[in-house]
Amino acid sequence: MDFTQTWLPFLYLYGVGGVAFIIGMLIIIKSRALRLTYALHSKWVRVLIFGFIFYASIHALFIFIALGSK
Repeated sequence: MDFTQTWLPFLYLYGVGGVAFIIGMLIIIKSRALRLTYALHSKWVRVLIFGFIFYASIHALFIFIALGSK
């Protein structure tokens, strides 16, 4: 499998998803629905960012494993 069948969809998924995630976070911060000065809000922002990075990493790992098993 080549780049367009493996990594291009991955980059699109997490690139466009990452942009949407960042825009959403900026909107909720600017609207003061989320206040980073609150400990609980700060914790959930860290959880959300970690979750995005975690799932992208797991997805990338499985792509590496699948490409290596040919």
